[in-house]
Amino acid sequence: MPPLLALLLWFILLICLFAFDPAKDRRISPALWLPSIWLAFIASRSPTLWVGLVTGTTPVTALEEGNTLDHIIYLALTFLALRVLVARRVQWPEILARNSALVLFVLFALLSITWSDFPFASFRRSLRDLGTYLMVLVVLSDTRPLEAIETLIRRVSYLLIPLSVVVIKYFREISVVYDPWSGGAAFVGMASSKNMLGALCLVSGLFLFWDTLRRWADRNRKRTRRILLVNAALMVMTLWLLNLSDSATSKLCFLLGCLIIIAVQSGPGRANPSRLKAMIPVVLIAGLLLEFFFAASDMVAGVVGRDTTLSGRTEIWRILLRTDINPIFGVGYQSFWLGTRMAAVAAAYGMRGLNEAHNGYLDTYLNLGLLGVCLLVCLLIASYRMLCRRLSISLHFASISLAVWTILVIYNLTESAFGNGLPWFTFLLVGIVVPRSDVPADAQSHRQAGKSRMVAKRRTV
Repeated sequence: MPPLLALLLWFILLICLFAFDPAKDRRISPALWLPSIWLAFIASRSPTLWVGLVTGTTPVTALEEGNTLDHIIYLALTFLALRVLVARRVQWPEILARNSALVLFVLFALLSITWSDFPFASFRRSLRDLGTYLMVLVVLSDTRPLEAIETLIRRVSYLLIPLSVVVIKYFREISVVYDPWSGGAAFVGMASSKNMLGALCLVSGLFLFWDTLRRWADRNRKRTRRILLVNAALMVMTLWLLNLSDSATSKLCFLLGCLIIIAVQSGPGRANPSRLKAMIPVVLIAGLLLEFFFAASDMVAGVVGRDTTLSGRTEIWRILLRTDINPIFGVGYQSFWLGTRMAAVAAAYGMRGLNEAHNGYLDTYLNLGLLGVCLLVCLLIASYRMLCRRLSISLHFASISLAVWTILVIYNLTESAFGNGLPWFTFLLVGIVVPRSDVPADAQSHRQAGKSRMVAKRRTV
């Protein structure tokens, strides 16, 4: 098939999916297109690199010429998201109070700009990261937040998964790069690296598995059968891309996430949710003990087809831990991989282009010190306790929430995804509590009066 014809067929398929998707919910606000565009950039390539695909500008040239276009587009989207939140009259004090652990972590990260060696660069990056939080709030402040999350993930999957298949098969010049770890060719699709393609497949595949499982009981309905058919087609493409990406971390996290969803929605999980609350922490602690006493990561690396150095990661960690930084406060918000430090680490490791520790906890330590790591751990604990409370409210949503939480914790053992990236954005979607603000004041008063009458009646009885 000619490449241009394949691209045209993909575009027609995309329009059909957006227009006639059987899972489409017409009650979702049009404002959801803002986080859809934002997340599409996060999960694939920056606006500058997308424009480069059209104009023929290479990624290297685009980066050398600067990212002015990126700044303009991200700031415009952030401003529009802020306007949406202002129009919705979100309850900012209550949002901050209910997400105090996240607020403390973000505030400390912003405060660290003051001691950064590159305060302007840190400030510019913080503005883009704050845009991510605003986009998440646009999704969660919708009148139907769960449906908005589903629609958001579907839109990004509809756009990037089939397109990645098309470019890998017909446009190798933009879908294949050379892996900095092995020097061999790596398939990236519409992402910027094989690990980002793996993360895209991880999130998309986990959502499709969860959505299929929760709809399976209604499979005899015509609309549900259509949704399951679309899910199956996307799942086949997602698993093909996941295997092609050769991202061992994403493969392992996908398997664990699916097992958690099954465990939560199974009969024993429904019958005794309290066991589920202890299951995940116990397994994680057991894994840490096995690693400490028996070096379990060596065995896991062999199972997933990696060497004991985890593709050179252990050497990077050894070099980074010897770097001279302030152990309490770090070097400042996203400042470590800038200037001479990045060049020195890359020279010590013997590889150009190294710009992350491939460990989210270590990257947090380098940028924010031990205080930042402690705040991050407190955030993870607080969010887990909140997610466990969903087991008695919405079992289906609790299953995907706990799966996302678990894969974020494990994913960051060999990749960096705290503070930015698709796994972090997905975690925020299930981990931020947003009070409903769509109910008019008179309706709220009427509801409160009704509750008061009910309480009075019970006391009388």
